[in-house]
Amino acid sequence: MQKEIVIYIDGVYYPKSQAKISVYDHGLLYGDGVFEGIRAYEGIVFKLKEHIERLYRSAHAITLKIPISKEEMLKAVIKTIRKNKLFNAYIRLVVTRGVGDLGLDPRKCPKASVIIIADSINLHVTGAKDNGISTMISWVRRNPVDTTTHEIKSLNYLNSILAKIEASLTGVDEAICLDKNGFIVEGVGENLFIVKSGKIFTPPSSTGALEGITAKVATRLAKNMGIEVTEKNITPFQLFTAEEAFFTGTAMEMVPIKEVNNRKIGKGKPGPITKKLMAAFQKVIVDPNEGVPIYN
Repeated sequence: MQKEIVIYIDGVYYPKSQAKISVYDHGLLYGDGVFEGIRAYEGIVFKLKEHIERLYRSAHAITLKIPISKEEMLKAVIKTIRKNKLFNAYIRLVVTRGVGDLGLDPRKCPKASVIIIADSINLHVTGAKDNGISTMISWVRRNPVDTTTHEIKSLNYLNSILAKIEASLTGVDEAICLDKNGFIVEGVGENLFIVKSGKIFTPPSSTGALEGITAKVATRLAKNMGIEVTEKNITPFQLFTAEEAFFTGTAMEMVPIKEVNNRKIGKGKPGPITKKLMAAFQKVIVDPNEGVPIYN
């Protein structure tokens, strides 16, 4: 029988079945908090420092004071993975505003709460990387940059959940969100790239897209191959008529898009540039120089 995983909550480890937070936690009551999803591959926590840096930037943007330092956070993540004896893992790092009252005022929450979960995740449909996934453009607009923007990786993901529900009801694998002006922003939890004439284009973060860590790696790998990558506004028409398209994200990694709103992208299967990038990505994720080792 597999041993129950343990979860870090404010410096204490609890079995999964006993890991609980207060019903008065503002993270539960109002989605008031920030999080990161992180991957470990073959004993290396990929881009751990970069994820922690982004976590603290998100917290700063919502004036949330994280009660431990970045170095302490890094050590806590590594310790949690070790305690669960994992070599490959998905890590969910959550910081909530903490326990308050039923009012909105965050000053009623004296101390933020830190939660670290190390487990596994599987977001792909069968054959997604080999065949690509089907998508649709959702009616759900991404929150503008002057509201609860997705530039902040907050616990408020209702915007994404509504789009995901629509995708599921429509019978496709994933949804794509537009901004209020009708430009492509990103998927429900992934950055989006298209290929045209051998060049790669991706929406700018000014549309409200998260500055993805995996997206930055993909951009670097493409440039190393001599492929030009440009941030620009992308219309639905430009997506429909792209030669290739793909998502990037920590949980999803890199996945080709074969179809958008019943329109084939390119030949309706992973294109040559996407396949090259996917192969390069699989090599870089196990590079010790790209992350932090779990076991020394």
